[in-house]
Amino acid sequence: MSVGTGSLLTVEGVVAGYGAAEQILKGTSLRVEAGEIVSIIGPNGAGKSTLLKTIAGLVAAREGAIMLNGADVTAEGALGRARHGIGFVPQERNVFGAMTVAENLDISGFQEPARVRERSEALYARYPMLAAKRRALARTLSGGQRQILAMAMGLMNAPTLLLLDEPTAGLSPKAAEELFEAIMVLNRGGLPILMVEQHALEALEISTRGYVLVAGSNSREGAGPALAADPEIRRLFLGG
Repeated sequence: MSVGTGSLLTVEGVVAGYGAAEQILKGTSLRVEAGEIVSIIGPNGAGKSTLLKTIAGLVAAREGAIMLNGADVTAEGALGRARHGIGFVPQERNVFGAMTVAENLDISGFQEPARVRERSEALYARYPMLAAKRRALARTLSGGQRQILAMAMGLMNAPTLLLLDEPTAGLSPKAAEELFEAIMVLNRGGLPILMVEQHALEALEISTRGYVLVAGSNSREGAGPALAADPEIRRLFLGG
């Protein structure tokens, strides 16, 4: 699969894994254009989270290329990718439970310390719950509140692309619905988002485009709502 070089993010033929002989991604490709929400779905073990970590620079690509805003970032580590505009919100251990909400935001603005206060205040205005709980320890937050905090931490460096790994994992249906709405609001504000999501159909319905990953390889690609309505996709993810 060939993807265009004019995209905000271009991932071309990436091969990656965790051990010397382990190959989880087997020539995976995707793209994200300005203003899009793009979802990556697939069965357990398909390599979805590994793909996000490879894009974020936490897993090295053995083959292939990763381009961001026209720059080749394939050889960059996580810090270099962040400086090029990638914000990454992992699925697990995405907040520091023994630190307050304010402290979590403060340490996340590492790229521009002089703008930490300005950006944290903007996030408090965007998410009043965080403002109300700024002195609370992160471990005291509900699951949905922790995910909002994790997403706000990912915004502290003003990324040009936000990566979300299973943002609704473990959340109640109501909290998941609220988080999807928060994601759409961010995107409507101009932030492109690439996410891996366990609620596959719900994610596709709010996505510009989606990719189906199977065994580390591209299986399907298409407009998000069209994939969500596809009988084969519904059979795979709803069991009938």
